[in-house]
Amino acid sequence: MQDYRLIKRSKYRNKKAQYDGKTFDSRKEGRRYRQLVDMENAGLISDLRAQVKFVLIPTQRDPKTGKVLERECSYYADFVYVDTTTSTTVVEDVKGFKTADYIIKRKLMLERFGIRIQEV
Repeated sequence: MQDYRLIKRSKYRNKKAQYDGKTFDSRKEGRRYRQLVDMENAGLISDLRAQVKFVLIPTQRDPKTGKVLERECSYYADFVYVDTTTSTTVVEDVKGFKTADYIIKRKLMLERFGIRIQEV
């Protein structure tokens, strides 16, 4: 039996949810995870991973002292998987609301890695 529980609400009014012991930022993200698991079981996708980190701008340090001047800027993709029909890697983000930070990070993903984020 699959375990699916609501945890709490965030500032964007989404409710954290748990599915099979994994916590998701929203019920929508949890539902998408279930769909992707079903797709992986059917052989449509492979190598499903959640919360994959991409470093967009590395930590910047003072060359003389080594002191951190600016922390790294990272983007965490909700899901990354391989579409087995095309053998391409898909980076996916489940969106209810596009923040200004997300839009900048989406642009940096395209500029740095040539990756277009698929929004669901």
